[in-house]
Amino acid sequence: MTTASTASATIETSKAAGRRELNFTTLDEAIADANRLAAAEREGRLHRLGNWSFGQNLGHLAAWVNYSFDGLPMTVPWFVRLPMRFFKNKVLNSKMRPGSRIPGISGGTLGIEPLSSEEGLERFNKAFSRLKAGSPALPHALFGRLTHEEWIKQHLRHAELHLSFMRAAE
Repeated sequence: MTTASTASATIETSKAAGRRELNFTTLDEAIADANRLAAAEREGRLHRLGNWSFGQNLGHLAAWVNYSFDGLPMTVPWFVRLPMRFFKNKVLNSKMRPGSRIPGISGGTLGIEPLSSEEGLERFNKAFSRLKAGSPALPHALFGRLTHEEWIKQHLRHAELHLSFMRAAE
């Protein structure tokens, strides 16, 4: 695995100025955006607006798609799952807010190891192609059983959030 160093300065993600407004309707749109951003980085035109590197963002998105198929490496308590089922449609159809943290998890979430942009892009493309090819058989950790379309929406909302922190200069 190739790693990339991250900047030492901390950026408050919930207030990052200049984030892009994204609205993906298909997995192909998210894949194309990630590949455009990767090309911009190769050309030295990519600007990071949040705390994580481009590779780290892509690796995180890939990890969560793979958790959908392979299982989440943590247990969500029933008292959290039960009320969340009532919010499923709102979550699947609304923008995700930056800065959310999973209590008790170091770093606030899973799948955040530093990665080079190329390693992150490879993982992202592989995971999103996996989701494009079929639906996870496992229930969602918060919402229970989802249709393939609902799984796709969940991961598109997540991709919109993380990729919004990357901006390619013209």
